[in-house]
Amino acid sequence: MGRFLVLEFLFAILCFATSEYTSYGDSSLINCSESDLAALIDFKNGLDDPKNKLSSWQGINCCQWRGIGCSNTTGAVIMIDLHNPYPVSFESSSRNGFWNLGGDISPSLLRLESLQYLDLSQNNFSGIPIPEFFGSLKNLRYLNLSGAVFNGIIPPSLGNLSELQFLDVSSDFLSANSLEWAAGLGSLEHLAMNGVDLSSVGPNWLGILNKLPLLNELHLSDSRLFGSISSPSPVNFSSLSVVDLSLNGFNSRLPAWLANISSLTYVDLSNSVLFGRIPLAFGEIPSLKYLSLAGNFNLSASCSKLLKGSWKKIEVLNLASNKIHGKLPASIGNMTSLTYLDLSNNNVEGLIPRSIGKLCSLKNLDLSSNNLSGSLPEVIENCASNSPFPDMIYLRLSNNQLVGKLPRWLGQLQRLVELDLSLNLFKGPVPSSIGQLQNLTNLGLGGNELNGTLPDSFGQLSQLSVFDVSSNHMTGIISQAHFLELSKLKILHLSANSFIFNFSSSWVPPFQARNLELGSCYLGPSFPAWLKYQKEVMFLDFSNSSISGPIPEWFWDISGNLFQLNVSFNQLQGRLPNPLNVAPFADVDLSSNNFEGSIPVPAVEIELLDLSDNQFSGLIPQTIGESMPYLIFLSLSGNRLLGEIPNSIGRMLFIEVIDLSRNKLSGSIPSSIGNCSYLNALDLGDNNLSGEIPGSLGQLSQLQSMHLSSNNFSGNIPPSFKNLSWLETLDLGNNRLSGNFPHWIGEGFATLRILSLRSNAFSGEIPSNLSSLSSLQILDLGENNMTGIIPESLGGLKAITKEQNIIQYLFYGTYRGLYYEENLIVNLKGQAQRFTKILSLVTSIDLSGNNFHGDFPMVITKLPGLVVLNLSGNQISGQIPENISGLHQLSSLDLSRNRLSGAIPSSLSSLSFLADLNLSDNNFSGVIPYSGHMTTFDASSFDGNPGLCGAPLSINCKGDDSDKGGINSEGMIDRWFYLSVGLGFAAGLLVPLLMVSIRRSWADSYFRLVDRIVNKFG
Repeated sequence: MGRFLVLEFLFAILCFATSEYTSYGDSSLINCSESDLAALIDFKNGLDDPKNKLSSWQGINCCQWRGIGCSNTTGAVIMIDLHNPYPVSFESSSRNGFWNLGGDISPSLLRLESLQYLDLSQNNFSGIPIPEFFGSLKNLRYLNLSGAVFNGIIPPSLGNLSELQFLDVSSDFLSANSLEWAAGLGSLEHLAMNGVDLSSVGPNWLGILNKLPLLNELHLSDSRLFGSISSPSPVNFSSLSVVDLSLNGFNSRLPAWLANISSLTYVDLSNSVLFGRIPLAFGEIPSLKYLSLAGNFNLSASCSKLLKGSWKKIEVLNLASNKIHGKLPASIGNMTSLTYLDLSNNNVEGLIPRSIGKLCSLKNLDLSSNNLSGSLPEVIENCASNSPFPDMIYLRLSNNQLVGKLPRWLGQLQRLVELDLSLNLFKGPVPSSIGQLQNLTNLGLGGNELNGTLPDSFGQLSQLSVFDVSSNHMTGIISQAHFLELSKLKILHLSANSFIFNFSSSWVPPFQARNLELGSCYLGPSFPAWLKYQKEVMFLDFSNSSISGPIPEWFWDISGNLFQLNVSFNQLQGRLPNPLNVAPFADVDLSSNNFEGSIPVPAVEIELLDLSDNQFSGLIPQTIGESMPYLIFLSLSGNRLLGEIPNSIGRMLFIEVIDLSRNKLSGSIPSSIGNCSYLNALDLGDNNLSGEIPGSLGQLSQLQSMHLSSNNFSGNIPPSFKNLSWLETLDLGNNRLSGNFPHWIGEGFATLRILSLRSNAFSGEIPSNLSSLSSLQILDLGENNMTGIIPESLGGLKAITKEQNIIQYLFYGTYRGLYYEENLIVNLKGQAQRFTKILSLVTSIDLSGNNFHGDFPMVITKLPGLVVLNLSGNQISGQIPENISGLHQLSSLDLSRNRLSGAIPSSLSSLSFLADLNLSDNNFSGVIPYSGHMTTFDASSFDGNPGLCGAPLSINCKGDDSDKGGINSEGMIDRWFYLSVGLGFAAGLLVPLLMVSIRRSWADSYFRLVDRIVNKFG
């Protein structure tokens, strides 16, 4: 739009040519003067002309020379137009060559006293300054120096050009310290300074430009302007038609006063850090054709109000990436001149109105990344051509919450080039009519709930380049017919469906794809033979594709182009070539297969290597650090690796994840790992490592997760660990570590979620400052030699005082789709259970197997979010408090092997999520409160308490009449229990964790129902 306005202006500027000058195309009637001829020769002699574009500058009649225009009355030179018509960025440059005039500009131009037009744009003057003498070309009306690689400060002398109507000095290499000189350009109609550094011009730049009464176009894009865009007083921009202030950093309110300039036709304030409300008055500017406020992120407006304006001539409306909210009004159909509408990345909600079909001139509609809901209209209002959107080229509705089936009219958009409906909730089959859109190049249907088969008609989309139906529920056979005419296909995403590929072994694809993402499709059983013909593939995902057997030799001939290689979760086997042939800085994921042999080292530097869960054996290559110094993610876990961790691993200075767990590694941890300053996750667990933990690990200031469990480490925890202030998981369990529990652990670890020191030889007491660990959810100190009483401060663990009912996926070192997933083994019911996905819901205190004494810690009852409590195997005495019922989330309670006494509180029966209870081997006495939820536990939960009686123990309490009522208590208990099981209660631990937000209403209703049924039997 802006280019058309510039052309209109240039046409007006050049209208005088028909009467005032003769160009080189019709110059036989006029001869230029000797003085003008001499001036032009001197000018030419200073220029560099590598392509000899000035070859016509010969002879005595300069009016015949290329780029020269003369007056048809006086013969005086009035125009020099040497602009480069083929800038480097244009494709046409390779066909027509480069002008690229350069060199020096001779002051001889001053002798051209009648010169009115000078255009040197898009050449290459190699950073020389704009000549100061340009300000003395007093008759100049048109000056265009844009993109000509001038450098330095724009000479203020240009302000002397009082006749100048057009000035364009757009450049990334120029700057201005002031715009005061512009006040002298009283005839100026067009000012363009795009890219010029205006950061030093001061806050009054707009006031200066306001003094130019004839200014029609103002282009100051990407000029480093900042600060408030205050309204000049008074506003003199009565002729202003075009305003482009885009790509600046104003950090200002949107200049609402612009909406009062009725002459505006083009306004671009995009990407300029503006905020505030968008004036509704923009919709009432009578001639406004173009408005872009995109990419400001903080401009707000009610969609229904803003789009109800007149918008009489609006053709382009771009409000993307702001805070537009509300619903699309039906009146949007009245904006009949609209060709481009972009409301993407806002908060627009509700339905897409059927009236949108009235926008018959619409070519681009982008409503992606909003909160639109409902289904696409089955029927929309057609245009005069009796078809919807006859000119539509781009239709983007991705990342909303649209539902329902895809309407048939999508297949009638015959001019459509791009259709993106991805990341919605569309259901049903894909219309076969989409296969009739012969101009379609991009088709995005991924991330929906589409089902059915892929229509064969898609094989007729001969222009298709991008094809994405990934992450749906589609099924069926993919055959050669689906790719019959797809010779231009470059990106194919079919992953996360249930497609079955059925190609003949001799099939040669008609395309050369760059991206092949076919994960979770059935490509097997053998490695796809058709891949050998894909010589240009760079991103390959065949993960979870039921492929077995070895990777064929020919694959490694084409793998050198691969920046991504993912064949994880298959049944591939055999040995891998060493070195591994992939592209530089590639991501290689061969995890969860049956590969064997030694660890291969890539032939080039790569950034991600995941060989976990295979059968690799032998040593980790000693030079692994030198071979992959830029590696960011390394996982060799779950193999059969032996030997020591190479010292060279410390040369991976950019590494974020190191996972060597679940191997048979031995020796000590190399201190060089402390050099890996970007490390987020370090997992060396489940090996045979030994020795002391090196203090250099305390240098890993960005470390969030550390697992050194299940090894043979000895000695103390290094004091340098106090520097790991970002740590969220510290798992040192199942080693031979000793010493007193470090007091510094309770200081400065605001993000620590998990602390596991179980099964070591730690001694001493729990420090009282442990309560300062405000994020701690899991505390496991079980099976140590710790003593003392359980401190009252444990009641201050803030993360356990609240219920955890939101699943947070604990991922570290996320890089290009791969990540280290946090995991932990929690002891439940005497068994170790590994948690990953729902680990964030688990809250646990395990102090079992120590020598803690004193009364039952009442402070524990102040932790209503606690899920697991294990105090077994200590010397804790006293009684269980009645208010233990306040632990509403409790799923596992083990108080066995202590010295607890007194009655078991009846309030335990109200803990409706309790799935595991062990009170055995204590000194409890009295009747077991065997009612409600307590009836789900058998005698083993109460064994070893000589003073207890009643069900489920076989010991009857004194005065118990088992025959009363005709049904003995044991029989009633059995019926109660089986009814309870029959109603589906025994869901274990995980279901209660996932039901935390609804526990009370369901659980209470359930047990009231069971009690009523049991009473009927009674």
